[in-house]
Amino acid sequence: MSRYVLPLSVLGTAVGGAVLLKDFVAGGACPSKATIPGKTVIVTGANTGIGKQTALELAKRGGNIILACRDMEKCEAAAKEIRGETLNHRINARHLDLASLKSIREFAAQVTEEEEHVHILINNAAVMRCPHWTTEDGFEMQLGVNYLGHFLLTNLLLDKLKASAPSRIINVSSLAHVAGHIDFEDLNWEKKNYDTKAAYCQSKLAVVLSTKELSRRLQGTGVTVNALHPGVARTELGRHTGMHSSAFSSFMLGPIFWLLVKSPQLAAQPSVYLAVAEELEGVSGKYFDVLKEKPPAPEAEDEEVAKRLWAESVRLVGLEMSHGSYGERGQPLPK
Repeated sequence: MSRYVLPLSVLGTAVGGAVLLKDFVAGGACPSKATIPGKTVIVTGANTGIGKQTALELAKRGGNIILACRDMEKCEAAAKEIRGETLNHRINARHLDLASLKSIREFAAQVTEEEEHVHILINNAAVMRCPHWTTEDGFEMQLGVNYLGHFLLTNLLLDKLKASAPSRIINVSSLAHVAGHIDFEDLNWEKKNYDTKAAYCQSKLAVVLSTKELSRRLQGTGVTVNALHPGVARTELGRHTGMHSSAFSSFMLGPIFWLLVKSPQLAAQPSVYLAVAEELEGVSGKYFDVLKEKPPAPEAEDEEVAKRLWAESVRLVGLEMSHGSYGERGQPLPK
């Protein structure tokens, strides 16, 4: 037996080292132990993946959680599961389809009417590298869901967030924003050949740009807004990428994916951190790469691009400025 001791010891050390390396690369758990009893939290796309784990983590910390999802069957199931695991019964499932401006307005109206406060809004839902689909209102799907849908939702809830201050908005972006470019001549991919990757990167760049601009507009209100890259996670988000479409790629890249790709639970930690950390009180307009604040791509810090994108977004989703806030314009939306 003694001849097996050294090999087993080496193997154990290697496995242990690999696990520690994976945790280091993945960024680790939220360092804050802060709780949020009584605080109302909205998490979009919370029936699966990162969103579900974010909702679970915040439910454990005592929050009143609203799961905002398109698929209500899955949403109700997730809410039931979270209630059972946390024994927190303040978990509600509500319908929200970010590919429908009508649905977004209905959701925001319901929240405004029924909720006394909204302390934390986590814009998490996303689609990634889907085919050239369009939303109900004619927007390219990735731009519509990842950016414009959340843009409208956030603006419609701003008065509630301001009234609940100090409050926080967390926008889930992606490291992919560094490869993005805002094409104001063809934001909606109506002229050029559709590039699913470029469309995704543009949508995530738009998220960071609008975070910067919204932060500027919210100065002095007690509402903060930050964007983050959660890391690459094993979720349904990557179902259109074909990442594991062949046995060869899965075999060859498997060890790399194991090292770099997180569990949804670990990928939720940055959103949880930005939502609860006491040391981030008052921090706004920043970009976090996992748990660390970092500079975003140069285009993401271009104030003129941010202002132009904001104005175009207001036009696209049908908002207007009125006494410092946004209301519905009541005009037909572009198709």
